Amino acid sequence: MRGKEIHVGWVIHPIKIFIIFMMLIPLQAKERIVALSPVINELVFALDRGEWVVANTKYSTYPPKSKDLPKVGGFFDVSFEAILKAKPTLVIMQQNNIKLQKRLQSFGIGSLVIKVDRLESIKQAILSIGEVVDASAKAKQIVAQIETKLQDIAHITKDKKILMVIGESTKLHKGVFIVGHDLYLNDIIKISGNRNAFASKFIKQPILNNENIIATHADIVIILAPYLKDSKEAIIQAWQAVPIPASQKGNLFVMDKEYISIPSDRIVLFLEDFKKILKRVH
Repeated sequence: MRGKEIHVGWVIHPIKIFIIFMMLIPLQAKERIVALSPVINELVFALDRGEWVVANTKYSTYPPKSKDLPKVGGFFDVSFEAILKAKPTLVIMQQNNIKLQKRLQSFGIGSLVIKVDRLESIKQAILSIGEVVDASAKAKQIVAQIETKLQDIAHITKDKKILMVIGESTKLHKGVFIVGHDLYLNDIIKISGNRNAFASKFIKQPILNNENIIATHADIVIILAPYLKDSKEAIIQAWQAVPIPASQKGNLFVMDKEYISIPSDRIVLFLEDFKKILKRVH
């Protein structure tokens, strides 16, 4: 038996009206997103909302289709005019771009600020973005995957002093940036059951000279070189000359994948690589 028909200039069956309404809901909810960092860009794509991104930054290169999107600048040189040109409904940013918020508000554009400095803030960022793009279930799934990978690195080695070096410099006498205690990489070291070879807890990315490096007595040295120009062999050779346990035991490692500097959902790949290193420690 046919249901009651509604007349609005033409005859439409009630079931058809319901189907049309359900088809319209995603279109009405769709955002036009400008992602102001590679991390944010990757997370939106990981949440299956990549088609909502209408612009990103020049360093947003993953996934590959990100390269073809309009660019609004870099980390610290974002163009407000370029943002407006993209006609966004939502701009997602990190704290280095927070001054944009009031200007965006005056144009009626929504914004979300995230932090990705510590592991907990990374997980919260994933959940927050998931909520605003209506992908909370997917966000929770990504966070659960990260938690699983973190459990996998625990207690492979124990109480080793790990020095994480940022960049590939072979001229150690000029100083090298290292991972301090207020970064997610330090959280990963702690969760693995080991400790940061850098003792001071007050600097995120301190610079150490030769003398400071030797004073760490590091058992493991991991060089983070996502934009590798020199060969891995040249970098290892430079560190072999440093009289610390890591060089004496051969515990010198170079990580050169570009995702190691981007704490997005691909942090699980970093954790897999880190696990392999821990298993190779002498």
